[in-house]
Amino acid sequence: MSTEGSQAPDSVLVLPAREVERLLPASNLGPVLAAALVAYSGRGAQAPARVAAGGPPGILAAMVAHVPGTALATKLISIFPGNSSLSRPSHQGLVALFDEGDGHLLCVMDARALTAERTAAVSVLSISQLAREHAKTLAILGSGVQAASHLRAASGLRCWDEIRVGARDLGRARALAAEHRGSLATTSFREAVEGAEVVITCTDSASPVVEDSWIAEGCHVVSVGSGAELPSALLGRSSIFVEWRGAASSPPPAGARELQGLAGASVTELGEVLAGSRPGRTSQAQTTVFKSTGLAVEDAAAARAIYEQALGLGAGTRIEW
Repeated sequence: MSTEGSQAPDSVLVLPAREVERLLPASNLGPVLAAALVAYSGRGAQAPARVAAGGPPGILAAMVAHVPGTALATKLISIFPGNSSLSRPSHQGLVALFDEGDGHLLCVMDARALTAERTAAVSVLSISQLAREHAKTLAILGSGVQAASHLRAASGLRCWDEIRVGARDLGRARALAAEHRGSLATTSFREAVEGAEVVITCTDSASPVVEDSWIAEGCHVVSVGSGAELPSALLGRSSIFVEWRGAASSPPPAGARELQGLAGASVTELGEVLAGSRPGRTSQAQTTVFKSTGLAVEDAAAARAIYEQALGLGAGTRIEW
């Protein structure tokens, strides 16, 4: 992409959280994220493993990516799981978007809503590619930001016969379920999951939140938690899909805790499925797991889509840099 002559290199667009939230619905993240994942799996995009530093309360992570023709960007994100007790978000940060031609800074935007929505959009891509075609029962575990974004995104994917929301706090479960008419709320994760054809776990649990026996044969499971939400027995009988093979070969916080020790060749990248270079679901009885760790090409592509929307609508504030 050439240097953008529409703005001087010393003029930077700033998009605070409220602007990013306003721009996201029209940014059409699904196709741009799919293209970014295909480019990454085809070795046409770069996303080194995230690096992080911090202590017991939380970490600060850095994620850098280049998707040629789309975006050059980095995300700085702090992850402090205990922040709910402080009435603060667990994920806070920013994405900086740079010009591919000469490297000047184009835009700085809040990362919270972007992270939640791009994570949910990629999860929905996995459902569209890997769940059984006629799956009609959806279960979501959790009641935080990710659970809410996944409920919004997944409920719009198809007409579900039943949506169940499971959370330890019944009030929070009911509040989230109320966002989609007809959804059922429960504090029993087993009740939410048993018989479901698609299960999405959005918790910060350090130990499994489901048991293998609860997951029906042929189910598609999405796990987005950074802990260890899924039991080894379930992973052992499932076909495992990821955004990048480093989810298995790289240690946390870059890789997935549940996948440590697995050979990279034993997992399939979602971008490979989208490109048709490797198979996804091959039978109705096959149980599939998509373990999400996040990948910087997703943030870069999402940031570019939001930036383009901002330019078209005249959103945000320009500052001299």
